[in-house]
Amino acid sequence: MKPSRIAAAAAVAASAVLTLSVPAFAHVSVQPEGTAAKGDYAVVNFKVPNERDDASTTKLEVNFPTDHPLASVMPQKLDGWDVKVTKSKLDKPLTVHGQKIDEAVTKVTWTATGKGVEPGFFQKFPLSIGALPEDTDELVFKAVQTYSNKEVVRWIEPQQEGQEEPENPAPVLALSAASEGGHHGSADAEDASDASHSSDAKAEADKTTEASSDSSDTTARVLGIVGIVVGVAGVAYGVMAGRRRTAA
Repeated sequence: MKPSRIAAAAAVAASAVLTLSVPAFAHVSVQPEGTAAKGDYAVVNFKVPNERDDASTTKLEVNFPTDHPLASVMPQKLDGWDVKVTKSKLDKPLTVHGQKIDEAVTKVTWTATGKGVEPGFFQKFPLSIGALPEDTDELVFKAVQTYSNKEVVRWIEPQQEGQEEPENPAPVLALSAASEGGHHGSADAEDASDASHSSDAKAEADKTTEASSDSSDTTARVLGIVGIVVGVAGVAYGVMAGRRRTAA
């Protein structure tokens, strides 16, 4: 092999080794459980990975967009964490779904009561939010991650269209198209309907089985009686035949 080819191969190999040795970049992100449809409610998870080898994540602050305020924000109880929901007066009251809003949740803060998110682990912080706005395709949250060594990482940079992802991107929740008629309670209604249909089918099957069982019992009784009658007739015929032979 020519020296130039050897050098090129070595360069490619070295590049591959460097690529594999660089740790994957992870940051605070937000994803819905299922879908986050416009005008509906959704459960979302803020996923927080620990990017340090010598410190734990002990605090997470998530700031909510004030241009699209959310009337309802409810955290789920999380073992090992205290949670605080902060509401603030809006500079300009807004009308959302026919309701005037002058106060909305502007921040949710989780503070570790134990070890927090240790190195090599991640944690999900769930929230139920809604109703989601109908005049935008996404919600941008600004998150602040604090470590046990007092280091603070601000995930607050918006993604600019056509540009590379920023070093500390803000979590973005993509909203799907509004569904016809909404989803409120639809899953529960379908479950109840399925349960009702299942119950009716079971009752019908039980009735059919019971009727079949009754029919089988009746048939068995009739056949039993017929057998007894035939048996008695046979015995009587045998007795009479015996008497005739004796008389002859």
